[in-house]
Amino acid sequence: MINKIFNGISVLLDSEKFRFLLVGGFNTAFGFAIYALFTWLLRGLEFGYMLALIISQVASLFVAFDLHKKFTFKTQGHVVKDFIRFTMVNAVNYAFNLLLLPILVHGFKFNALVAQLSILIFTTVVSFIGHKYFSFRR
Repeated sequence: MINKIFNGISVLLDSEKFRFLLVGGFNTAFGFAIYALFTWLLRGLEFGYMLALIISQVASLFVAFDLHKKFTFKTQGHVVKDFIRFTMVNAVNYAFNLLLLPILVHGFKFNALVAQLSILIFTTVVSFIGHKYFSFRR
């Protein structure tokens, strides 16, 4: 029984997509927690939620890069090149996020946290494709 459980876990961890989702889930929760904290701390500012977004994205960028490089895609070397490419893929997602978030919050009257969570679904797919075939391509 225990061997079956460990074998099942091993099979899951052998899957790059599963590792991506695991790291992405952790990093998303980490970034979202920072976003929620700073949205609350900056609630008195009209666009405090936007500043909170920038802070959370920068903080989670470094965590995500390290985890994806070492655990998800298991690449070695080329740290600067990989980080530049990783940042480029994330910049596309960040730009999309920065443009869409105020549209959802102000235009469609979404709650800022709900709007951000909705955007994360789309950017997760874009991230996997970009990082697999561009950031950590060998």
